[in-house]
Amino acid sequence: MPTTTLYLVRHGEAENNDATDPALTATGLVQARSTGNVLRSTGADLVIHGTRRRSIESARAIATALDTASTQSSDLFEDRTPIPEDWSDVPVRYHASLRDVPSAEADHGARRLTQAVEHFSRPGPDDRTIVAVTHTFVFGWFVRSALDAPWWRWIGLNTANGAITAIRWSSDRDSRLLSFNERGHLADS
Repeated sequence: MPTTTLYLVRHGEAENNDATDPALTATGLVQARSTGNVLRSTGADLVIHGTRRRSIESARAIATALDTASTQSSDLFEDRTPIPEDWSDVPVRYHASLRDVPSAEADHGARRLTQAVEHFSRPGPDDRTIVAVTHTFVFGWFVRSALDAPWWRWIGLNTANGAITAIRWSSDRDSRLLSFNERGHLADS
């Protein structure tokens, strides 16, 4: 049966300034290059990213390391925070922080994140391997979905800059979390 393997990569370290769309730091660029070097053996030929500068710069560095990969922007990998429609689905201890999420990042009902999982988890006629450069809460949502965990379990699944999470889908078996927050390739791990 054909499979889809998705390597989720958190963007490299970004500048810590007041910019709304910060660039990668020198460390972030090294992280992205190191991540790309590790992903060479995967056979991925596509690197998808959101529209934030830190994701674009990371994706370009990873694609360069992969040598045969092209990059493609997708708003399905934007920096989003799932916001519940039914607040009883989320422990009370998280309510205040979720209510403070900026409206531009709020994904009410996790509609866009669910659409991302549905779109990228579908096996096609042939095996495919994709690298997606994205953000922590997107990682959390994909992992939560792959494990069929309760709605709120994405909270607290934080990832390191340049870390890799791998998930595989097949039409004849449940999704499999192959790795989570792998960062052995990073100098500071």
